[in-house]
Amino acid sequence: MDFRPVGTKERVATLDILRGVSLLGILLVNMFGFYLPMPHIADLGSWFNEVQDIILQQLLDIYVQSSFYPLFSMLFGYGLAMQYIKAKETGADFYRFAPKRLILLFCIGMFHAVVIWWGDILATYAFCGVFLIALIRLKAKWLLLVAIAVNALYHGFNLSLYVAAGFFTASTDSFSVDIEAIQSALTAYGIGNWTDAFMQRLDDLSIQMGVMMWISSLFTILPYMLFGAALAKWRLIEQAKEKIAVWIILAVAGMGGGLYMKSLPIAGDQTFGNEYLQVYIGGPMLAIGYMAVITLLTQLPVIVKLLSPIAKAGRMSLTLYLMQSVICTVLFYNWGFGLYGKVDVQMGIYMAVGIFVIQVLFAEIYFSKYKQGPIEALLKRFTYGKPAERKS
Repeated sequence: MDFRPVGTKERVATLDILRGVSLLGILLVNMFGFYLPMPHIADLGSWFNEVQDIILQQLLDIYVQSSFYPLFSMLFGYGLAMQYIKAKETGADFYRFAPKRLILLFCIGMFHAVVIWWGDILATYAFCGVFLIALIRLKAKWLLLVAIAVNALYHGFNLSLYVAAGFFTASTDSFSVDIEAIQSALTAYGIGNWTDAFMQRLDDLSIQMGVMMWISSLFTILPYMLFGAALAKWRLIEQAKEKIAVWIILAVAGMGGGLYMKSLPIAGDQTFGNEYLQVYIGGPMLAIGYMAVITLLTQLPVIVKLLSPIAKAGRMSLTLYLMQSVICTVLFYNWGFGLYGKVDVQMGIYMAVGIFVIQVLFAEIYFSKYKQGPIEALLKRFTYGKPAERKS
């Protein structure tokens, strides 16, 4: 059976636009990890002293932080479910192709983490993807119920512990700071050579990819993948016009509830409990809100046309995600331009937007000759044994 991945003509513009927008959101958040010793900063809000930096960091906390990795996780689940549906329709063996794709994604992620930047998410997606393909045979409603149950049990348990420990009244000012670890990172990345940065990256990875991270990802990332897979089985994005009422409800609930939850530590008390609600409840709610708003907007052909450059960036999101790390490590580490620890929040935002604009232009030029991004083509070749397609 000749099974091919989704072709250009079969692509859903809304999904590509969502991926493109997510690339910008992820970069805006990841910028802190590129120019600050994030694995060793317990409370980013207390790092900055200038009023402008504090305000901008708070705005990123509300509108961006913790909302785009759930959105990208949902899109990952949506895409994998689309492949499963297509394989089922064509009679192909999905389980012959999907594990190979996840293995290569895991290898790319680990290479990215060890050689380029410690903050990789691809390996985690591949790890959670194994559990996703084990459950993907379930009907949409069961995928959704499993996602809700896993998420609710995990956060319900954690929140009950927070209440019992008094964390909803305990200020985050009590965070302990590891000055020695922070100074080590500032030295290695800021004034060290490539080897110094490499050794520091291994230390940072021991924190970022500890055993608990892999376990917690099954409760904080896998449910969003399952949610996305359920939406794909219902074809909610492809049939958005017919399901407009559902998307309006998701937009209102997601945006309203998400922004309220994410504002709690800023508009209210800055406690451990409120920060937990901001990150783990408000973040995913706002992600759903963003997905719903963009889906509604893209029902207008003029919006799809206007955002077509962003959609092209979304078509090569894996390539551009890795490219972001290469560009930023060159900019910030001492073996490059040495801007580590020397950038304020405003400049970080400008740089993120600038990099994204360059990537959108790159995608526009690239797709004038090719049909797939280079890393996407590598995945296709490894998974399906088919070379990259060049435009005729």
